[in-house]
Amino acid sequence: MERTASSDDLWYQVKNVTDIFSPSLLIYPDRIEHNIRKMIEIAGRTDQLRPHVKTHKMPEIIRLQMKYGILKFKCATISETEMVAKCGAPDILLALQPVGPNLDRFFKLKQEFKNCKISCIADNEGVIIQLSEMARKTGLVTHVWLDINNGMNRTGIIPGEKAARLFKRILDSPMLIAEGLHVYDGHIHESDFAIRQKICNDAFTTVTSLVEELNVEGIGPVKIIAGGTPTFPIHALRNGVEYSPGTLLLWDYGYSSSFQDMDFLHAAVLLTRVISKPSKDLLCIDLGHKAVASEMPQPRVKIFGLKNYTITNHNEEHMVIRTNEAGNYKTGDALYGVPWHICPTVDRYDTVTVIDNNLAAGQWIVEARKRKITI
Repeated sequence: MERTASSDDLWYQVKNVTDIFSPSLLIYPDRIEHNIRKMIEIAGRTDQLRPHVKTHKMPEIIRLQMKYGILKFKCATISETEMVAKCGAPDILLALQPVGPNLDRFFKLKQEFKNCKISCIADNEGVIIQLSEMARKTGLVTHVWLDINNGMNRTGIIPGEKAARLFKRILDSPMLIAEGLHVYDGHIHESDFAIRQKICNDAFTTVTSLVEELNVEGIGPVKIIAGGTPTFPIHALRNGVEYSPGTLLLWDYGYSSSFQDMDFLHAAVLLTRVISKPSKDLLCIDLGHKAVASEMPQPRVKIFGLKNYTITNHNEEHMVIRTNEAGNYKTGDALYGVPWHICPTVDRYDTVTVIDNNLAAGQWIVEARKRKITI
């Protein structure tokens, strides 16, 4: 059932789909650019944006953002940081505290890309001491953001007296520059915007109290990087804060169904095919755990064109769908769908297929999927 695109409702369909093997991840650059423009519209200015790279891990998407004047980025891994630095971005934050061998890799990155300000986060004195020692050893001045825990309870230090002392510890450490506060509130994802906004603002009061405490001691201005995609429109209303949305560049089914207040376009689609019909109401497609992120409850993918279906089985290479529409499909038919969670889905693919005007027009490498590029 290889349909061709004939309306805006079928924007995802590919005219030469027979040239693409499945499962594949399809990327739509024109829709990515729409999302970049929308992101800038919400932020108001590009210098307040520091988009996260973890969602896409592709240099082409970094360059698309740089084309629009976005020059600061946030990364989760050494590989992502190296990929962004190779694109020529002047300001990159590694938002994962470097420990063990990654501490050495972090400084090798700084040595290799001296024209780029590569900073990191820290949330304890031991790592701050190690960063200072390595900075002195390598002769590389190092910018450090204090990682703040304002409710997510994953990393960071709770705002208060101890956090203030740690910030001053960075200030006093040789070869370190206290860049500011890193505040990720990924625990805030209520669908109702008013509730989400209240929770976000209440959690942020502890951060503003910390900043005020530092200001009283003559420390300031203190820069802040805040939020992810769900709280981006809320933090965008604050002055003097950088914002770090990421998922919105590609958008996914989880966020589009949860956050009606955010008007972004799906820009990444899974292509799969019917590989078997084990009974009259079952379709087996080649969209296993290794093709779509499987950490979420079902449905892990929103399949276009199917109105009523349930996913009855999901294995490494197979997904089984129960639907009364199964008779409309035959073995080999193509299906398209949007994953519930795009970030770990992208990480399943070495390359993606670029779709231009409903035609497969080439491939992009998911370069930072590698745990190690060169460093």
